[in-house]
Amino acid sequence: MPSTGPTVGGGPGTAVPGDAVGVSQPGRTAGREAGDGSSGDGSGGQPSLGTRGEPASGTGDGTGEGTGGDQGAGGGAGPGHRSYRWIVEWIVVIVVAIGVAFGVRTFVAQTYYVPSTSMWPTLKAGDRIVVNKLYGTIHVGDIIVFKTPPAEDCGGPPVPDLVKRVVGLPGQTVSAHGGQVYITGKLLKEPWLPKGNQTYTTMSKPFTVPKGDYFVMGDNRVNSCDSRMWGPVKGSYIVGKVFLILWPPSQFRYF
Repeated sequence: MPSTGPTVGGGPGTAVPGDAVGVSQPGRTAGREAGDGSSGDGSGGQPSLGTRGEPASGTGDGTGEGTGGDQGAGGGAGPGHRSYRWIVEWIVVIVVAIGVAFGVRTFVAQTYYVPSTSMWPTLKAGDRIVVNKLYGTIHVGDIIVFKTPPAEDCGGPPVPDLVKRVVGLPGQTVSAHGGQVYITGKLLKEPWLPKGNQTYTTMSKPFTVPKGDYFVMGDNRVNSCDSRMWGPVKGSYIVGKVFLILWPPSQFRYF
């Protein structure tokens, strides 16, 4: 089973990143290190480059004995030097791997754990999702992970992130009646909802989404605390788009 990332929540039905976020985070990346370690000199599989000393020079005195030159002065490094180099190389490899993993998790993608059912049936409690932080343009229907808005007060333990679906873009007017959602007066087609599921709403009047904000709802409309209760999400709060359910295998899919 893959490692658990942050957790993402959504109030009644929140989500958590691979690291545990209100959107069940994201999460969280790993580095790889290669090497067959077969080198017998402890160099981690790296070939050793040696130098050959100059031929020893000597002066013969007829007795078969001579004075040796700088014999071995240009010889290869001793065992102590090779061990030191091997340690330094592996320290560098580990530091680079950690840096790459941190960079990917911070700027590219992160895994999250979903702890609740607010996005059921699309996301189920216990799912591990991967969030793309290089997401580009947000569209209606996108599933996003975002920082919990200050106005969110749906009870339960506090969570740093939430996961919901975007139903309204900046400038659009969102309303709900007759069990359906309308965007600027037009019925919103929601193929992601289970057949027969109706939209539970506490909206007393239409809401126009401010510039730079997004109106979000959970797919489990009768068990989701979302923009209908605490308003829109600021664009600056968005962590990224959910693009993959990583675990369990039965739920594996791309968005």
